[in-house]
Amino acid sequence: MRQLSPRLLSSGGLTIAFATSLLLLADGQPGRDIDLFNNELCIVAPATPYDPAAGQSMYAPRPVPAAARCPVCGMYPARYPHWAAQTIFKDGAAHYFDSPVNLFDFLHKVSHYDRRYTLDDVAVSYVRDLESGRWIEAGQAHFVHGSTITGPMQTADLPAFASRTAADAFARQHRGTVLTAADMTPRLLASLSRNSQHRH
Repeated sequence: MRQLSPRLLSSGGLTIAFATSLLLLADGQPGRDIDLFNNELCIVAPATPYDPAAGQSMYAPRPVPAAARCPVCGMYPARYPHWAAQTIFKDGAAHYFDSPVNLFDFLHKVSHYDRRYTLDDVAVSYVRDLESGRWIEAGQAHFVHGSTITGPMQTADLPAFASRTAADAFARQHRGTVLTAADMTPRLLASLSRNSQHRH
């Protein structure tokens, strides 16, 4: 490898030297097969632990902490209160999501996003009714797929409703098809997700 001058190594040149050495092969030519930014490492914040002092039962839905980040896309769910979702694990810890799409994506690949848990560790998941903001169990909710209304990522999402009647009315006004949690297949979620390049 070519020698680096002392001047290059001084006054901040060390960073440049390190990057240069990574990009050069033994013959001194730029490395074309080296991908320095391949996104292989993605750090996910740990699930928020259960706080008994909060006065809520362990598996009750909780207010979304302002600092909580979605483990799927990294956004702040508290900024999207009518789209937010959450999963609570059997140990009481919780992850928060900015939309139902990311919640279901997480549930299909729990250990992919958080190696401390598997799907068997999930106690309950909640979504918010788009109209009232009330928390409802994800398995009891009705979702509208293919509407003209975009979610937090400015793309199609899965607005949630507590009743089939409300979901049908929304679908008539904004188009779309009413689905349930059982319809959330990996293929359907992949068509809605903008996180396909966000590897963990």
